[in-house]
Amino acid sequence: MLIVHCHVCGAEGDETDFHYGGQAHIARPATRDPANVSDAEQRDYLFMRHNAKGLHFERWRCDRGCGKWFHAARDTVTMEFKATYGISELPPRALMEAATGEWAVFFKDRLAKGSEA
Repeated sequence: MLIVHCHVCGAEGDETDFHYGGQAHIARPATRDPANVSDAEQRDYLFMRHNAKGLHFERWRCDRGCGKWFHAARDTVTMEFKATYGISELPPRALMEAATGEWAVFFKDRLAKGSEA
């Protein structure tokens, strides 16, 4: 059983009190330039997802609390939630640095921007 904590309202419960929304940090291509979305961009948006073993970043919705979406960092091996954070935020820096594989590539530029600030 997964125990989930809502970042927004503080509600806590098992996964049946929440709704899993898939991989986090996915940008819908049509929001940038809807008239010029290629077939490849649309395909990648709809079907291509990271399938990490270990640290994974996901979207969750608080169904029995505030109804808001939030992001969560979860270890897919131990099923432990490492952190939850706002839908428009990045995960804690330590988790971005701990990311491996495709997630490490995804967070690389974001970590560099954070160090310049």
